[in-house]
Amino acid sequence: MEKTKPENKKAMARAMGVSRSLIYYHHKQPVKDWQIKQQIEKVLREFPSYGHKRIARLLARNKKSVLRVMHVFDIKPYRRRGKKWRKPKKKELEPYPNKLIQIPFPSAPSSVWMADFTHVGWKRLTIYIATVMDLFSRKIVGLAVRTNHSKDLVISAFCSAILNHPIPGMHHSDQGSEYLSKDYIDLLLNLGVEISMSNAGCPWENGYQESFYSQFKVDLGDPNRFEGLGELVCEIYRTVWIYNNRRIHTALKMPPIVFENNFRHQFLIAETVSKEMGT
Repeated sequence: MEKTKPENKKAMARAMGVSRSLIYYHHKQPVKDWQIKQQIEKVLREFPSYGHKRIARLLARNKKSVLRVMHVFDIKPYRRRGKKWRKPKKKELEPYPNKLIQIPFPSAPSSVWMADFTHVGWKRLTIYIATVMDLFSRKIVGLAVRTNHSKDLVISAFCSAILNHPIPGMHHSDQGSEYLSKDYIDLLLNLGVEISMSNAGCPWENGYQESFYSQFKVDLGDPNRFEGLGELVCEIYRTVWIYNNRRIHTALKMPPIVFENNFRHQFLIAETVSKEMGT
């Protein structure tokens, strides 16, 4: 297979708005952070009120590194608050266990997808945004926007993901009624996707999505500056496109698309070398 010429790599980097060196860069920090995250989650399951200092002491790790990982995954200790009790929505099916806490960090795209949804206020409406993220590259592979958060919202986001990407090996979400609906579970099972879910009361177990939404809302800005709903929806899609293609991800040190393209480029080189060596 012919290798990509340097001038082509330079043109790719220019189109993405990054330096050419980032195309070749492979960052290993996500794997280390993932391992620390799994250790933190195990501690919080037993001691949900522990802050970063006590977690670091128990894990015999530097408290600054523990705090940094907690910020990356939006992990926060449980704090008792006097919220009004609400009757939980009835879930159609029983939740699945969290399998992410037991597996190593994904080594390729479409190994694990994470699904979640958030909302923003626009005039007198609540706009719901569902996304599907590839855990390997943090790329948003699926997106849907609606004025309600029914199962149709999350199904639309997942369908938009499989339209242009390979079917994932595992799907992770929280235990929301939308993700536990029979239609959604049947869709995953019929496609042969392994199902994983965060434990109840442990939002940090889907921390990548939580972290994405925090920054996404900052980048989106005030939704009420748009006169029409169509303008807002267009800006939501544009903001996600910028996140995927142009915005440098803190952990990856490059945009998700660049990270994924970098992996595929290295994979093709390794495959070519392997064939030339006859292995």
